Amino acid sequence: MHKMLPALALAGLVTVPVVAVAGDGPLSGNLGLTSNYLFRGVSQTQDGPAIQGGFDYAHPSGVYIGTWGSNVAWVKETGLKDNNSLEIDLYGGYKAEAGPISYDLGLIHYHYPGDKLTGATTPNTTELYVGLGWRFLSLKYSHVVSDYFVGWTTTGGGKTRGSYYVDLSGAYDLGGGWGVSAHVGYQDVKGNDPASYTDWNLGVSKDVGFGTLKLMYSDTDADTPTYTWGTTPKKVANGAFVLTFVKTF
Repeated sequence: MHKMLPALALAGLVTVPVVAVAGDGPLSGNLGLTSNYLFRGVSQTQDGPAIQGGFDYAHPSGVYIGTWGSNVAWVKETGLKDNNSLEIDLYGGYKAEAGPISYDLGLIHYHYPGDKLTGATTPNTTELYVGLGWRFLSLKYSHVVSDYFVGWTTTGGGKTRGSYYVDLSGAYDLGGGWGVSAHVGYQDVKGNDPASYTDWNLGVSKDVGFGTLKLMYSDTDADTPTYTWGTTPKKVANGAFVLTFVKTF
């Protein structure tokens, strides 16, 4: 659940979907390895590693489209679909600048291939988002327009359309290829307080010439029983150090 890289994208390198065009041409790509795929502070791989990558097309007008994918280990483990180990994201939008302010409007769909299990809600999720950027700071709001947010229901078993995520991030270039980043976000799952939480992270990155390395510490205040799952139950929203390498081309 994460897109095109550098600049402000490094503030949420393995935590939150970010759209920021990488590369000098209209077509770009990225390939990454991470010790733990986190989405909004929650491990998508049961604290295991992931291989990730995607492609993006950015038109000079500001219109862009792209796709990104990663292995995951929560959809099957939570009983939402069978035969699933993959996330595929499709997104598009418009990005431009107005003076010192950049803005980004778009739509993203998180798709999890596999066979839906009888009686289970769908993990597939669609969000509209709007983002603002100023210097090294960015603010983004994402709003769920599909029936469910990654399979969650209300505490009464209803739909969670209208869930939202607010993300405030910063990424500062120290020079010499070094950078630091910070992020805080709030995930609201509509009608489900135990599933709603705040997450935050701090990171340091280094451009090593053939790619970018980042070390990050992430944590949340998520309810531990709610965010514990898997065949061998794991607490997937606890504090964690994450090491990531990304190559853009």
